[in-house]
Amino acid sequence: MARGSKRQDAWEFFGDLLKERREAASLSQSELGRLVFVSGGYIGLFEQGIRKPQLDVAQRIDEVLQTGGIFERTWRKLINKSPYAEYFQAAADLEDIATKICEFAPTVVPGLLQTPDYARAITRASNPLATDEYVEETVIGRMDRSVILKGATRPVYWVILHESALRIPVGGPTVMAEQLDHAVRTVRERTALIQVLPYAAGAYPEMGKTLKLMEFADAPPTAYTEALFSGNLLDDPAVVKRTQAAYDLLRAVALSPEASLPLIESAAEDYRRCATTT
Repeated sequence: MARGSKRQDAWEFFGDLLKERREAASLSQSELGRLVFVSGGYIGLFEQGIRKPQLDVAQRIDEVLQTGGIFERTWRKLINKSPYAEYFQAAADLEDIATKICEFAPTVVPGLLQTPDYARAITRASNPLATDEYVEETVIGRMDRSVILKGATRPVYWVILHESALRIPVGGPTVMAEQLDHAVRTVRERTALIQVLPYAAGAYPEMGKTLKLMEFADAPPTAYTEALFSGNLLDDPAVVKRTQAAYDLLRAVALSPEASLPLIESAAEDYRRCATTT
């Protein structure tokens, strides 16, 4: 999804409609927020298309503004057009407008850094009975997300990879060598900062959990964590502050970016040697 996409325009339409119906009901943003259990500031972000409401919030807006379900129907239409899993959709939308993205990946290379073959192998492993069409749609959706790293307004992108992500041979040695080479290129092209958390570091904060932190020009920071077929978008300032502290601890125990690069290059070379001997 590229910045300024038609999908973003559609969410801006959702926001314009919300503002129109709210003003017709003679409610301020704060008043509507209290009635639907979010802050007035978030109503403003919804109206600008910066943030997307959860389904239950859209449903409560329908109830309060007596719209006959128009916001729920619009929400479902926009979500159903998405190539992403519903639990990840809100995070994917926020990636598109973030000025800074920090990720921790404990076992696999994160989506924004994945090559098509690596993404294809991950998708097939998770969906062994999926059709080729489904797999390719998923891969295309993931590649579309990575477009945000190529534009002039790309976000600052900082990634911490656990060494496991380098050593698990997703898709086989050739796919892994290409994937790690791609990660190295993003560093050398100054598209991303990558640190590796080595096995030798031992225990680390939030073990086994993926973590994504996002900052924005005109909105509060957000954290996203993911588990099996579920994701949590965290907006509460106190919770976001705790996740930022956990990420800082991960940075502290990880190898420096300068020391991480040779380790990634060495792992890629190991896979290349393996590919030529099999």
